Amino acid sequence: MRDVGSTRNEWQAGMFLNSVAKLKAIDMMTANSSICQHKEFLVEVDLFKHLPESCLDSLVNDSRTLDCSAGHLFFQAGQIGNSLFVLETGCVRIFRTCCNKTLTISKIDRPGIFGESGCFGTGKHYSSAEALCDSRVRMISRASIEALLECAPHAAHKFIDLMGQRCAHILRKMEIVARKGLIPQIATLLIERAENGVVSGMTHADLAGHLGLHREAVTTTLGQLRSAGMIKIERKRISILQRERLERAT
Repeated sequence: MRDVGSTRNEWQAGMFLNSVAKLKAIDMMTANSSICQHKEFLVEVDLFKHLPESCLDSLVNDSRTLDCSAGHLFFQAGQIGNSLFVLETGCVRIFRTCCNKTLTISKIDRPGIFGESGCFGTGKHYSSAEALCDSRVRMISRASIEALLECAPHAAHKFIDLMGQRCAHILRKMEIVARKGLIPQIATLLIERAENGVVSGMTHADLAGHLGLHREAVTTTLGQLRSAGMIKIERKRISILQRERLERAT
């Protein structure tokens, strides 16, 4: 006849194994849910829309996320890259530095991508990328991007379109810097950055960084626009009062 202690031990062992099985099932459900969420995010990115499920699965499984704080440098001009960055949260600035001046080329918001030059040719970056606030990015290796282009060749056309658009943006930026004086440059930037007639969250130093100018020059020019009645200046907030006149100033 089996003693009570032996029966109790078997019961406890059975309960333990049952608990372990439940935990494994929960972990699997959580992992599957997480993969689905990552895939849902990726399809928000134009580059990854209409991809086969197998391609999306590979991108999620072969990539990793990076959480970083404001000021984090993802890469610098001249470095050799090997990853494509997909911005999940936060904001990133693309810029170049020359002769102690910094020129902001563009600002990337979610669900944007950057660092694409690291996935083609020599992999050399021609600009730098910096987090403007606490951000999370998904890093997809060059090998995964190459596998993607084999899996879904139409994605190559989207890459070419993206690079063409960014080259055109840089050329327009160069034209503005080369051909326009301070007032036209700053007026153009204010119009581009305004939402409902207001440019918010940018200091004079931020504006100077976008244009590759000294902060003092920007402050002086903003003062001229304010004296002309075109704008109103507050702390990290510039309101456009006369948009038509400001547009003519560009």
